[in-house]
Amino acid sequence: MADTQVAALGQALQRAVSSVIIGKDARITLLLSALLARRHVLLEDAPGTGKTTLVKALARAIGASFGRLQFTPDLLPTDVTGFNAYDPRTGNFSFREGPVFRQLLLVDEINRASPKTQSALLECMEECQVSVDGVTYPLPDPFLVLATQNPVEYEGTFPLPEAQLDRFGIKLALGYPGRDEEVALLDRFLDLDPLADLVPVCTVADVVAAQHACRAVHVDQGVKQYAVDLCVATRRHPEVALGASPRATLALVALAQAHAALLGRDYVLPDDIKTVAPWCLPHRVLLAPAARWREQTPDGVVGAVLRSVPVPTVPVAARRAAAQPR
Repeated sequence: MADTQVAALGQALQRAVSSVIIGKDARITLLLSALLARRHVLLEDAPGTGKTTLVKALARAIGASFGRLQFTPDLLPTDVTGFNAYDPRTGNFSFREGPVFRQLLLVDEINRASPKTQSALLECMEECQVSVDGVTYPLPDPFLVLATQNPVEYEGTFPLPEAQLDRFGIKLALGYPGRDEEVALLDRFLDLDPLADLVPVCTVADVVAAQHACRAVHVDQGVKQYAVDLCVATRRHPEVALGASPRATLALVALAQAHAALLGRDYVLPDDIKTVAPWCLPHRVLLAPAARWREQTPDGVVGAVLRSVPVPTVPVAARRAAAQPR
């Protein structure tokens, strides 16, 4: 798939999802970047801002198989992954797939389940497989987890561990719509349900082809070094106890490749890195206790890092080389 085709696919998906989610074009672009980069998404915002609707709209727009898990304190790991069930008629055990065996999995209120159940997603998110009783089962391709959590509700919740957070490529907040956008929302949803009328604008095979095309987007050596410098700067920041991991560096570059492809380019600019970094890095940054007492935030740290790390200039020759037929 050519870069122009990836951009055309992105525009079609953008229009489809925007017909349901009003006034959030920038957030939808970031979501599509995560989809094409094969990176999971954490949606954290107040109740009723459209998190679940956004995930459903994306699943319908690409025609993917969709599963939903409502995380609750009594949920068990086998409720996520599946289990071996005994069949008295044959005397054998057979594996029964859990909800995780879907191409797009919505994990609603992920921080309401116990840490033991949360950990059932670790292998799924990192290796796209499930291991039960020593047998490994591959998950569908593509596989994407989109999890939601409400930051204002703390009772009955369990904070996500660093290992879980690090597996999310980006963390998004939709925010409340503006006045005009909310009026448009009323006009659109009071008479009909745009989600019910949404039809696929592409196939899953198209999405997989676009994902492969994004991997081929050229990344100049200077841009790679810039991404590494940003992540290293978070680790060395005096306010930080735990900075961005090498997994974060990989996600940062992959998201930048997808963002560039959505804009019709076959090479990454530093601006692509700067666009996705505020959504890719903060949730991976753990502040030192003293910094939290001073009411510092991971977003503020990442913002300071972006301002302090020198931005490289991508040579024109590198762009021309990227434009050569491969």
